[in-house]
Amino acid sequence: MSAYTSQFNLHSSQPLSNSLTPIERKLVVLTQSGLPVIPKPFEWLAEQLQVSLAETLVIIQQLQQRGVIRRIAAVPNHYRLGYRYNGMTVWDVTDSQANLLGKRIAQLPFVSHCYLRPRHLPEWPFNLFAMIHARKQATMENYRSQIRDVLGKAYQSDDVLVSSKILKKTGLRLLP
Repeated sequence: MSAYTSQFNLHSSQPLSNSLTPIERKLVVLTQSGLPVIPKPFEWLAEQLQVSLAETLVIIQQLQQRGVIRRIAAVPNHYRLGYRYNGMTVWDVTDSQANLLGKRIAQLPFVSHCYLRPRHLPEWPFNLFAMIHARKQATMENYRSQIRDVLGKAYQSDDVLVSSKILKKTGLRLLP
């Protein structure tokens, strides 16, 4: 588990490497694999950058304000925590209600992320996606049932895409 990770905005209109100052780039390189699991990771970062903690926090805040860093968060390894049933549930939901219902689904404690995507008919009728994590298959099925209850009459059909391997789980990587 990383203590904290930064997520960098890959959707910016400017190339990331051209928009960073040298110290910002160094910060990105130092944090792209996560901060160390230590009591004061931002002080460690300040030491690595050879600036004060306050200056480090300002740099991070400015990167967030510019949308370069989306968030800083702990990222647990859910496989090591025993969550073996990780599934992207996909739902065919009435378009006029999909946004409102998606917000409700995103509030469920077992949903890690939820978003809307366009349908690709006739092969792919699903427009609402919700990632769920469970330790047992029965629990995952129970979670799907709870989502169906929230969706009510707006729900047409669903499926679940269950993870079988982690192929890649990293963010952007810059060369030092």
